[in-house]
Amino acid sequence: MNTDIWLVRYSEIFLKSEPVRRSWEDILIRSLSGRLPDCDVTRERGRIWISGPVNPDQLRYTFGVHSFSPCKKESLTNIKEQIIRFAGETGIRNASTFALRIHRTGEHSFTSQELARDLGDHVRIFYPSLRVDLKNPEYELHIEVRERNCYFYTEIFPGPGGVPPGASGTLVALHSGGIDSPVAMYMMMKRGCKIIPVYIKIAPFHDDSSEERARLIVEHLRRYQPDLSIQVIEDGQVYANRMQLKKKGMEKYACVLCKRHLYRIAEEIAQKSGAKGIVTGESLGQVASQTLDNLFVLDDAIDMPVYRPLIGYDKEETINIARTIGTFDLSIMQVPSCCCAIPFKPATTSERGRINEIEKNLYNK
Repeated sequence: MNTDIWLVRYSEIFLKSEPVRRSWEDILIRSLSGRLPDCDVTRERGRIWISGPVNPDQLRYTFGVHSFSPCKKESLTNIKEQIIRFAGETGIRNASTFALRIHRTGEHSFTSQELARDLGDHVRIFYPSLRVDLKNPEYELHIEVRERNCYFYTEIFPGPGGVPPGASGTLVALHSGGIDSPVAMYMMMKRGCKIIPVYIKIAPFHDDSSEERARLIVEHLRRYQPDLSIQVIEDGQVYANRMQLKKKGMEKYACVLCKRHLYRIAEEIAQKSGAKGIVTGESLGQVASQTLDNLFVLDDAIDMPVYRPLIGYDKEETINIARTIGTFDLSIMQVPSCCCAIPFKPATTSERGRINEIEKNLYNK
């Protein structure tokens, strides 16, 4: 079939007030125009239309797009002639049952149901063996009637849904390269956040292969945010702190103190970039540093909000999302990590005053 134009649908945008809806439509159109520079992107009464050489992957990975369809545009005055031609080109001959789905916008002398019956009768003149089956048809033809034009299509491809890119602002993401943090980044992208991924290369626990894994994951997620760019920070403070804690017999606090240190690095980057907070892949109770007590102490380290989209997920739920978005196999690559530095009995109930006192002594040395 020769595709004239692509129909792009959005869902969540419809729920917003008129000013927000128009603003988010503008953001989505700009995003699509940036991804498809050789195409013309326009809007019309709750629909976005794209004409030109469309790469479907660019629609499949644009947040805000609920679904999309390649269409054939025709004049309403020729609809009976064109429906027979279009149906013949798109496989109606191979079906024994069919259905017409009409979506109508504008002022017309007929209802959608009347048009569907009229066109259905016309189709059966040319294909008399066909039966109408509205529940489970072998051939399904959709027709968008908009004022004096109509658009034929048979395919509806899913988009990622969510909120248009950047509509919610910017966040800095602490990106470890493991399973959780890429999923957390993806989930906040889906809610309209622009993400700045920060990978902190902790010497001597991480090496170049650890950094490369983090880079590969960011490269993979770039399909959702084309300008996604990793920041790599080399850090030796975590190891120095751990050695001091070990000498003082306070090694059990190493994980909490490490996380607070990483939070502060992320906050500094967020302040410089105008971000509205940081995002992490933490899930309640998953590891010792992610108990309610310790998360409370972690939040006390910085003045910015910390967003944890996985907070109520179990590991299997997170893994399922990682598999769906394609980051799981990258995240499980075997590379050096700081897991070997985790204390045998890490603290699960840190107290803010105690942690602040320990940090004061550490950073004064």
